[in-house]
Amino acid sequence: MRTLIVSAFISLDGVMEAPGGEEGYRNAGWTFNQVHHDAAAYEIKAREQDEAETVLLGRCSYEAFAPIWPQMTEDFAGYNAMPKYVVSTTLDKKDLVENWGEITILRSVDDVARLKDTEGGPIIVHGSATLGHHLADAGLVDRYHLLVFPLLLGAGKRLFSVADKDATRLSLSEHETYGNGVQKMVYDVAREGS
Repeated sequence: MRTLIVSAFISLDGVMEAPGGEEGYRNAGWTFNQVHHDAAAYEIKAREQDEAETVLLGRCSYEAFAPIWPQMTEDFAGYNAMPKYVVSTTLDKKDLVENWGEITILRSVDDVARLKDTEGGPIIVHGSATLGHHLADAGLVDRYHLLVFPLLLGAGKRLFSVADKDATRLSLSEHETYGNGVQKMVYDVAREGS
């Protein structure tokens, strides 16, 4: 079974919306506008490209990334070469960009579970708050790669859902604090019997 990793920039209060400056959110661009840049904090992003074999996105994140990432040939060469899967009930094949390699539309969390059961390396999820909620609630997330920024943003899309469910135990497997106050936290989801 493949490892499914959710990777996110989040504020201390769990907001993940518009970290790079997407329009329509009051605190858009908070990772760059509110916190001093420290390149060391982004080491995990390069490692993710080296280790992952597949990118999984929700529709909104796909629509935000698809016009930009294919043009970023140096920074996102690894991601651009990987097969990409988009979970959406509304996108059609005609809605997909043609310059971003292999892209497959999945229609449900059950389709993601079937993808996890295939052979291959890790599947990485970027952005995709709603998809992340559904994946976590279905017990499909194996690991979280979090860069936690020392900000309280209040309103905004959150990394974790508010579903009334059993507790999920996590095991901290990696942690580092950088000079700008950003913390890298890598958590593995503890499964029964582990």
